Amino acid sequence: MKRILTNKYFLFLIRVTIGFLFIYAGAEKISDTEAFAISIYNYRLLPVSTLNFFAITLPWLEIITGILLLFGIAVKENSVIIFTILSIFTIAIVISLFRGLSIDCGCFGKGTQIGLMKLGENLLMIVGLLILIVFGSDFLKLKSD
Repeated sequence: MKRILTNKYFLFLIRVTIGFLFIYAGAEKISDTEAFAISIYNYRLLPVSTLNFFAITLPWLEIITGILLLFGIAVKENSVIIFTILSIFTIAIVISLFRGLSIDCGCFGKGTQIGLMKLGENLLMIVGLLILIVFGSDFLKLKSD
């Protein structure tokens, strides 16, 4: 099992996949910040006064960390940042499901409802991020030499 988890191509695939997903997700949110703010509001977990701050800053954080991850820059550190963001999103989804809310998750713009499928997707990415946090990924990284 460790041989698979330390395989440079496997680690690279995880890194690139999650990097692209977060770049895309952030870009979708930036393209319609108002809709993302409404998605955040629908969870009913944050004070209304903080919605604009999160709707504006989270997408940029996703894009920046996604780009850095994609290019192999500080892979473990950026994986921790994305892991934290994704864990918070996942907890919010679980809380909302327990509260019986049927809302748009706000993950990739409009249209994706919270549910078991979304939880499964998030958990799969969380596992991938944990693998990157433990093993890193130096294959085809941008060199700073």
